[in-house]
Amino acid sequence: MRIVFISLFLLLSGCASLTNSPTEVEETLVHTPPVEDNALTEPSEPVAPVFVENILPSEAEDVWHRIRIQLQFAPSHHERVQNRVDWYLKHPNYMETITKRAEPFLYYIVNEVERRGLPIELALMPLIESDFDTSAYSHKHASGLWQLTPLIAKHYGVKIGPWYDGRQDVIDATNAALDFLTYLHKRFDGNWYHAIAAYNTGEGRVARAIRNNKKQGKSTDFFYLKLPRQTRHYVPKLLAAAQLLRDETMAFPKIANQPTIDVIDMRHGVILDDKKKWAQLEVLNPGYTRFPALLDGPKHLVLRKGESKNWQDYVANLPEMPSEQWQKYTIRRGDSLSVIAQRHSITVSQLKSFNQLKSSRIRAGDTLMLPILADKQIEYKVKSGDSLWRIARHFDVTVSKIKQWNSLSKDVLQIGDKLTIFLAAP
Repeated sequence: MRIVFISLFLLLSGCASLTNSPTEVEETLVHTPPVEDNALTEPSEPVAPVFVENILPSEAEDVWHRIRIQLQFAPSHHERVQNRVDWYLKHPNYMETITKRAEPFLYYIVNEVERRGLPIELALMPLIESDFDTSAYSHKHASGLWQLTPLIAKHYGVKIGPWYDGRQDVIDATNAALDFLTYLHKRFDGNWYHAIAAYNTGEGRVARAIRNNKKQGKSTDFFYLKLPRQTRHYVPKLLAAAQLLRDETMAFPKIANQPTIDVIDMRHGVILDDKKKWAQLEVLNPGYTRFPALLDGPKHLVLRKGESKNWQDYVANLPEMPSEQWQKYTIRRGDSLSVIAQRHSITVSQLKSFNQLKSSRIRAGDTLMLPILADKQIEYKVKSGDSLWRIARHFDVTVSKIKQWNSLSKDVLQIGDKLTIFLAAP
């Protein structure tokens, strides 16, 4: 996807990662052309691999090995990097957990990074951003593996609606994140450390730090910039993870160096109300946030390798508009698609898809088909002894869904908190 640089005041801000460090207040930023400042060209990493084995990526033993043989950033002995290396070494179980979470998606992400000709280190960013947790949600409203904020997601075409959050879809989110990083790399005149820092804290903040150092006659190398504490440790975390792979000082559980998922296209919007089928889809398709699922979000489904044929047949045989789940709506004077969609808690694109509308023009008296939602919304007040796990078990939903519905970034609840729960009809 070719990135369009907008000279108007386009509002974009950095993505927010989930870390143990304090997060600075997100700022609203403006896309501008690359800063005309020689300091921006000061290199803080090489542009060619510094650790290469004489094998092709496809011949690597596993995906971690595939990353290792393509590492490009120079080893760093900076204290912040070495402190994080020490932390990783003291917590070997962390990488085991990360590998389990990354296993379904890491090959796909690595392949996308390679296809675009980007530094392979970028494939490790979900480790830094979200601990490879597809349902991760920050207090700054960033979500998914790549911790995309709503503003960034919208700019790069990622859908966010009542039933679908594309930031949690690995395909949509990876494409958007890599598009954004590619833009930032050009914005900062080829300096990847500056680009990665800007992904975390916002391009305006990094540009200001560079200009301030230039005025004071200081180095504009990343490690000399005055940035928020979270960002000062953000790039070092990435470099530390790469160093562990390069030096092989920690055993990474193997992930097969072969495709693990298939992606099938959806021809039309359908409603999936089979709980067993939903349970099979939910793990690899966390973008669909509610049940019954409106399979109309990204127009694709992510499936385990080898399962696509059965699912294609299953989806193809689903009624496009099952009568018991749909209602007729007669358009009234003053109606618009956006008003009707909002009134029925669906998106305009879904409404157009379900009714095969090519434009947004509608006429009073015409009929539209609208889904009858089989779930009802309740408000639950947290009591003494409650936990997300207990509440989820009581209502037969998952903890991750409760967190999504209520924009919770942590598992901690307070007595008296009010939670929104969606209950499926029996």
